[in-house]
Amino acid sequence: MRLLRGRVVEAMPVLAMALIVLLLGALVWLFERGEQQSQRRQLIEDVLWVEQNLHFHLSSNEEKLLQLAEAAGRDGAAAFLSQARHVLVNNPEIDGIVWRGASGEVVAALPPAVGTGRGEGAEMARSLGKRAYSNVFSKDGRAAFELNAPVFDEAGVVGTVAATMSLDALLTHHVPWWFAVRYQLEVIDGEGAVLAAKSRLRRDERGPSYVVPFDPPGHGLGLLSTLRRGEPPLARYGLAAAILVLALSAIASLWAMRRHIGRRLAAEEALRAEHALRKAMEDSLTVGLRARDMEGRIIYVNAAFCRMVGWTAEELLGSAPPMPYWSPEETGNAMDRNRRLLAGEAPADCIEVRFRRRDGERFDALVYEAPLIDAQGRQSGWMGSVIDVTERKRADELARQQQERLQQTARLVTMGEMATTLAHELNQPLSAIASYGTGCLNILKGAAEIPREELAEGIERLNAQAQRAGEIIRRVHEFVRKRETVPAPCALAAVIEDTAAFLAFDARKRGYRIVAEVEPDLPLVTADRIMIQQVLLNLARNGADAMATTPSERRELAIGVRRTGGLVEVAVADRGCGLAPDAAERLFTPFFTTKEEGMGMGLNICRSIVEHHEGRLWYEPREGGGSRFLFSLPLARDTAEVVAA
Repeated sequence: MRLLRGRVVEAMPVLAMALIVLLLGALVWLFERGEQQSQRRQLIEDVLWVEQNLHFHLSSNEEKLLQLAEAAGRDGAAAFLSQARHVLVNNPEIDGIVWRGASGEVVAALPPAVGTGRGEGAEMARSLGKRAYSNVFSKDGRAAFELNAPVFDEAGVVGTVAATMSLDALLTHHVPWWFAVRYQLEVIDGEGAVLAAKSRLRRDERGPSYVVPFDPPGHGLGLLSTLRRGEPPLARYGLAAAILVLALSAIASLWAMRRHIGRRLAAEEALRAEHALRKAMEDSLTVGLRARDMEGRIIYVNAAFCRMVGWTAEELLGSAPPMPYWSPEETGNAMDRNRRLLAGEAPADCIEVRFRRRDGERFDALVYEAPLIDAQGRQSGWMGSVIDVTERKRADELARQQQERLQQTARLVTMGEMATTLAHELNQPLSAIASYGTGCLNILKGAAEIPREELAEGIERLNAQAQRAGEIIRRVHEFVRKRETVPAPCALAAVIEDTAAFLAFDARKRGYRIVAEVEPDLPLVTADRIMIQQVLLNLARNGADAMATTPSERRELAIGVRRTGGLVEVAVADRGCGLAPDAAERLFTPFFTTKEEGMGMGLNICRSIVEHHEGRLWYEPREGGGSRFLFSLPLARDTAEVVAA
């Protein structure tokens, strides 16, 4: 409410000045409008007076012409010419008078040349027996008309007397000078064409106008009167304009002052809001903020930093190195970092340090340092952002351990499914060992003389089968035992060979062929052999499951290895049913599976293993039907250096 009242008080001067300007404008407009109405009313009165005056003169001419017609019928041509001369002298608007007989022949004319006039209206005057006007016509380049009066004798109408009158002369001699000073008077026809005028005006001199009918002398004629624009009343308009300018200037000044005050109030309000927002943000941050001046003393800490180290802001402000939150065992390194920072050698990236809390507990933190710039653009210190990463490091370590356990579990699950294969593979060398042992024992028991060569051959074969069984057991033991991931130079050809041996029994059981395509002279890769073997087994088992409904003659599992630049690319391809596009997009999502009894973790584990080896795992459809899973591994360092050279 207070803010609203303040705004009303601020706006009152502006509103008052605006009201003054509006009232002044309204006064000028009303005065101008009243003057225009007065001028138009005076214009109408004056033009009506002129129209009546012109008709009065026309009526006077009619009377004179009727007297001429009566003299012509009574006294003859001599009396007609005498009176006609008198009429012409006293009526300058009449150019000539002519007496025509009953058949239209000229009986007498004054001046004589007028006898060749148009004679329009004579027939009407004879037929009606009263005066008649002709239409307007051009005579010597000027608009004129004839006034006809019938001539009577004892027998009736014996002719007409016509007076030719000029419109220009009519206006010139019968429109007063005071009217011509104020107005322009024009005779116009029905289409607006000007036939005669008292005076001429320029377009910019034209003011309001008014038209009155001018009939007689002709049907459709009108008198157009136009007011002459006079010089504007400069004093009056100048004074009004000056007052208006001053009022507008005052309004502009008040408005500018109001805007200035409004901007200042808005800036203060924004500053308060910004301060409140900054305080709220600082209180809600989990990132510790710490500012130091150019000498290393603490000038600002936020609440998160205080909670992180256990000291209050009052205890930390003004502290100089060594800081109370530095670990005693890290004091030397911390002092060295502080010297480099104050010398302007702050690291571009974050650094990991170990701090201690007030209760003595150590914690790991990431520190970002950046220059602290003041309002003048000068550096006034250093701003540090401190992030406690102790829990994150613990979570990362726990996730890594869980990933290793999950991988081991996956290997054990795979091992359980391979139990039949292992039993079959171990059965053959163990049966052969038993057979060779029995044969050797029989030779020793039954022969009087021991055949050394035959006995040695049997023992060698027995030894070979024992080594074969031991290799199978070693391979299984390495695959399932818990161990740390140790990337080392590894030959993928040997890994694929062992994988094919693992899959041999399953391939015979399910009826699919294993085709290995290994590029010759394949370089070594940096990988953990058992982890990569786990990836190959998982991808191969998925391919075998996908070919469950494929015709037996098309069941082929292809494992290919080739070198592409600084990488080795491995492809496992099947001739199964393939994958739908939506399934292909979600293929590596945890817990997504296309199998009825699948867990949806196999491919996700495979991708984690490959990415851990700095490689990439992806899927693409196989040409001709089926699927291809490909992954790439980097070359061993020595091999990569040789290839680059």
